[in-house]
Amino acid sequence: MNKLSAYNSFFEKIIDTINSARYQAFKSLNKFHIGQNFEIGKIIVENQDKNHWGQSIVDTLSKDINKQIDGVKGYSPQNLWRMRQFYLEYKNEPELLEIAMKIPWGQNMLIIQQLKDNTERKYYLQATDQLGWSRAVLLNQIKANAYQHQLTNKKLTNFKKALPIHLSEQANEALKSEYNLDFLGITKPVLEKELENRLIENIRDLLLELGYGFSFIGNQYRLKLNQKEYFIDLLFYHRILKCLIAIELKTVEFEPEFAGKMNFYLELLDEQEKQEDDNPSIGIILCPIKDNLEVEYALRTSNKPIGVSEYKLTHRLPEEFKGKVPTSKELKQMLTKAINNGGRSS
Repeated sequence: MNKLSAYNSFFEKIIDTINSARYQAFKSLNKFHIGQNFEIGKIIVENQDKNHWGQSIVDTLSKDINKQIDGVKGYSPQNLWRMRQFYLEYKNEPELLEIAMKIPWGQNMLIIQQLKDNTERKYYLQATDQLGWSRAVLLNQIKANAYQHQLTNKKLTNFKKALPIHLSEQANEALKSEYNLDFLGITKPVLEKELENRLIENIRDLLLELGYGFSFIGNQYRLKLNQKEYFIDLLFYHRILKCLIAIELKTVEFEPEFAGKMNFYLELLDEQEKQEDDNPSIGIILCPIKDNLEVEYALRTSNKPIGVSEYKLTHRLPEEFKGKVPTSKELKQMLTKAINNGGRSS
């Protein structure tokens, strides 16, 4: 073995040791964290019942906790309500609770909020634990109906091959968001980026197959302003509408800043790429979940035509564009198919 090979082997062992230690640290801390949240939820429920307290007690409790523990975000009113819900959902489900203790709080909340059937919950709890799914990967597997696919054809759920375990990712995600233990380090979320890349590839191909007049220009299309660079996930030119169409793919729920970022991209496209006889550029944001009211507020100040998916184009899209871009139903089918393909890619 030459010196370079010897060093590479040595380096890999060190990295494996670091990742393994981080993962074990996370598992230990996570179990305590989830157990604490379950107990807090129990105490809230029992005292509300005993003292006939209403909803306002949770707001009061949050303020007092944060005065004592210096404004820790994990004890916001919303999160205290989630702890209460967590207790109510699992107080009579010891088997599910045992698995839930092994996965991060964000993943637990996603499963509780998105799924009501306990058998289905068990599947996603176990998969998250065994495969180290981050919250974004879990969300996309739920949207892709992974549970139903494994019922009809177990061979289709080759997640171990498609989404290999990355020991540090689940630990990093939980520790960064819940504990902020900087000394454990944060690495790039590998699985989410792999999933996003697969979805981008599938959506690109599916859009071209729809035959609406989309001409593919590029993915991760580079824009530049001063010394900074920006990248659009997918950029098309629409031959019928005679305009550029920018598509941003998100693997997490819609957030208001997505609309602001898309508006910024459209400004750059119209300034730098749009030809004189082109119409204003259109933006489409694809994401697994959105809150309609949040989207409405986020788009109120936008002066650009932007569509937000689950998977409906905003009313700001001009009338003459209707029938020339995918409908709400087609966008939803497109993304579901892309997620299924992305989750099963090897």
